[in-house]
Amino acid sequence: MAKFYDKITTRVQKFIEAQKLFFVATASKNGRINLSPKGMDSFRVINENTVAWLSVTGSGNETSAHLLDNNRITIMFCALEGAPNILRLYGKAEEVLPTNNKWKEYIDLFPNFPGTRQIFIVEVESVQTSCGMSIPFYEYQGERNQLNDWATEKGEEGIEQYWSDRNQTSIDGLETLLKE
Repeated sequence: MAKFYDKITTRVQKFIEAQKLFFVATASKNGRINLSPKGMDSFRVINENTVAWLSVTGSGNETSAHLLDNNRITIMFCALEGAPNILRLYGKAEEVLPTNNKWKEYIDLFPNFPGTRQIFIVEVESVQTSCGMSIPFYEYQGERNQLNDWATEKGEEGIEQYWSDRNQTSIDGLETLLKE
């Protein structure tokens, strides 16, 4: 049975910190819903109602565009090892770019990844846990390095050009703030 909480408990935080994979869902008022898997050491619990994740350069920038139109967000974790569990964080999110004053407050919480693009800060309104008994077991074998290798090879100028070419609008044509 699903249970709702109004904050991230110690038990929930420990579960989050043990996960290697999470999913982020956002949607504009019109257009497609975006659901993206996230990995790497890119997620932090800041306090019982705030989380942050570091976003690196990717093929799109849907979360950025969606949050400008509709700042609702859902983040989901599911146990792929150990006891079954599905955890959802529901809230409102804000994008923090390197030019934002809040950047310095959060960037040191994360490793220095090439292609770092933005940090998303989520004010968690509710937390839901559910059984997850139908989720299969998977064994964690390690991180993939292709994205970091690609970003390192592109270099800072190449990444900025990629942002200009590929990360300015969503797949539905909504603008992002990446190159204000």
